[in-house]
Amino acid sequence: MLTVYGRATSSNVQAVMWGAAELGLEVERLDYGHVYGGVDTPEFLAMNPNGRVPVLRDGELVLWESCAILRYLAARYGDGGAFWPADPVARAPVDQWAEWGKVTFAAAFIHPIFWPLVRKPARERDAVAVGRAIDEFIRLAGILEAQIGEGPWVMGEAFTLADIVCGHALYRWFTLDIDRPPAPGLEAYYARLTGRPAYRAHVMVDYAPLRHPEA
Repeated sequence: MLTVYGRATSSNVQAVMWGAAELGLEVERLDYGHVYGGVDTPEFLAMNPNGRVPVLRDGELVLWESCAILRYLAARYGDGGAFWPADPVARAPVDQWAEWGKVTFAAAFIHPIFWPLVRKPARERDAVAVGRAIDEFIRLAGILEAQIGEGPWVMGEAFTLADIVCGHALYRWFTLDIDRPPAPGLEAYYARLTGRPAYRAHVMVDYAPLRHPEA
């Protein structure tokens, strides 16, 4: 049994759980972090000294960092096909877009946009900074939209790990109460994601529990 330590409302946990579900893996998820606490205990810090979720336990292996977990699961339990190719040359562009999805795309949304609008009181919000962040994320979304093109997925015909890492941020982006310019290609891509049962189960999670009462 694989065990994931982390709350369902964590976007990084959502990516791991979604990826595991797409691979057909059975996972026990335990609530840690935010209102559940538990991440500052000696036992948890022995697993992840950063005190962050998610953490994966697979037998004797303990692993943290969501993309490292996803790569491990795909390498160990995948079939070496298009989702995470065994061939390094075929895998490299998937890894490239997955890396971009984590360190550029999702990072430009979660902390500079989602956190101020949802997790902070309105009085502490820097509206100018949030506006700039939204403009930057729209620019990055245009890069993703161009890459998808006719798709249907980030890498073309095949659904890959890059879709997990790029796509998990889009549920929150499209459900936040903000103005977004039309992006027909990205909207169609998001609609395709919402048609996947694993996306609905693990990513389309109500984030109301994260909302600050004065947000």
